[in-house]
Amino acid sequence: MISSLKQPTLTSNGHYIPRSRFLVPAPTRHLQFLLSANNGPNSIVSFSKPLHIVSPEPFSTSFKKSLKHEKEQSLITCKAYEAEKSEPISESPVAKSEAARRVKIGIYFATWWALNVIFNIYNKKVLNAFPFPWLTSTLSLAAGSLIMLISWALRIAETPKTDLDFWKTLFPVAVAHTIGHVAATVSMSKVAVSFTHIIKSGEPAFSVLVSRFILGETFPPSVYLSLIPIIGGCGLAALTELNFNMTGFMGAMISNLAFVFRNIFSKRGMKGKSVSGMNYYACLSMLSLLILTPFAIAIEGPFIWALGFKEALSQIGPQIIWWMAAQSVFYHLYNQVSYMSLDEISPLTFSIGNTMKRISVIVSSIIIFHTPVKPINALGAAIAILGTFLYSQAKQ
Repeated sequence: MISSLKQPTLTSNGHYIPRSRFLVPAPTRHLQFLLSANNGPNSIVSFSKPLHIVSPEPFSTSFKKSLKHEKEQSLITCKAYEAEKSEPISESPVAKSEAARRVKIGIYFATWWALNVIFNIYNKKVLNAFPFPWLTSTLSLAAGSLIMLISWALRIAETPKTDLDFWKTLFPVAVAHTIGHVAATVSMSKVAVSFTHIIKSGEPAFSVLVSRFILGETFPPSVYLSLIPIIGGCGLAALTELNFNMTGFMGAMISNLAFVFRNIFSKRGMKGKSVSGMNYYACLSMLSLLILTPFAIAIEGPFIWALGFKEALSQIGPQIIWWMAAQSVFYHLYNQVSYMSLDEISPLTFSIGNTMKRISVIVSSIIIFHTPVKPINALGAAIAILGTFLYSQAKQ
């Protein structure tokens, strides 16, 4: 038997208005939808064509299930809240991940600066009582190498996968790192920590000059203009330094030049290498230690070290041992954290962080060691650091 049923009408709020015994959902095909001209809240959507079905009795049960399923799929639940009672919108996983990353970088930076300040304080204390920069530099590298070997043995840190090519490319980096490290320590043994770091803030000038005249690279005018305050500020600070020493000044300058070559060799040699920043610096420390040890023995030697340590022990007491251990450990830790942070941030952010690190070291060392500073000297330091910041912006 063929039955004819009129279609129910559907209001805009999603309810069916029955016009017959059965509520039949609108098929999605072969139907024309006539929308009324009124688009307000009472607008009606009607289906103009009738639907012909066979045997309505068995159809009713399946139709009810179909209607229920279609209603469940078509209903959209919307919730509205008053402004003062609104529910907070939950952050997306991407936003949460980015927020966690920012916190992580902030912790890296704060740790990096704090460890660097502590290292410079203990390093200067050791050099004041035990003026042997070659041995002091060697102890710093030895402590870091020992820490990482223990970490790898205990599986605290993942052991890096290296090969002969890795160590070959690392060797020139280690040579430059060794020279820069020893030169900076020699400088701090002769002059104030603040003066050494003021001169070392001129490292960007060396980077541009080496890249321009040796590597043939060119830079935009803004980069060259940023060198004017760097060079001028460092020169003003050097000329007005009360405790100026040529050996200390040259040590800082050589350190700048050596670290520029270290960075150049690092960029060329480490392309495609999958070694983390922490393990990369650990390998760098070990290779630098092997390079530095024979030179330290030849230049200073165990006999002079024994006499110097005996004198320092009589003046300072057993505390000198703690100072030497602290400067060695904190040297490795601050460098390790800096390389770890470099894995997370861009070179521009890293250079800005390095500039801020120098400010914290200069200010803290002046306060702790009561370093006399003239206003003109402070002005020169401020100009040099500002130039370093402008350089980091112009370089990008």
